[in-house]
Amino acid sequence: MASAVNNIEELFDKDEKLIDIWGRRNPKFERKYEQSVIRVITDYGNGASEQNDFRGKVLGAGYEAYIMAFFIGLYANKRLQLSDETKVLGQPIQYWGNLDSKRARKAYPQLRSYIFIALVARTEIDWIALDKGDIKVPTVISKLLETMEEYANYGFSVMEDKLNREPNYFFSNRSFLDIFMQLTTCREDGDDETGPESL
Repeated sequence: MASAVNNIEELFDKDEKLIDIWGRRNPKFERKYEQSVIRVITDYGNGASEQNDFRGKVLGAGYEAYIMAFFIGLYANKRLQLSDETKVLGQPIQYWGNLDSKRARKAYPQLRSYIFIALVARTEIDWIALDKGDIKVPTVISKLLETMEEYANYGFSVMEDKLNREPNYFFSNRSFLDIFMQLTTCREDGDDETGPESL
């Protein structure tokens, strides 16, 4: 079913919301980040069973690393085109953060809306042309997804660089907070050219 949903020519109800159509998509990431980042800090690939030991992983599902990578790219305002070696994440966006966890985490479905709003703001789309029917909904959804994937790809490159330089970097309670604080401080100072080396 997942492959059918990812088809560009997917069927949709003309009255359906864009966020719902986008939510059925399953974003891609560069395959190299599966071993170098995602499996290092998440339980990605271990299934949904929370009876297993947490084994010191910082995050639970693979999409949690994807969310962090996306926001790193967004806050840095840097996108990185994906290589040809990609893989789909494995879970459609609509399911991200929709369940309370046995690890005392609360569901966070509103975060999906924040991601969607950011994508609408940061993706060049002629919304009037969409409303007139001059461009099609699948084209718009593909553009939104591309923006998301490229921001996340940049974020994964930053995360990989951190792990290469300091393998235990993300095992601190402050690691992601420190990254976002640095990014927001740089942006407040007017420095939009911050790259992985300065994080």
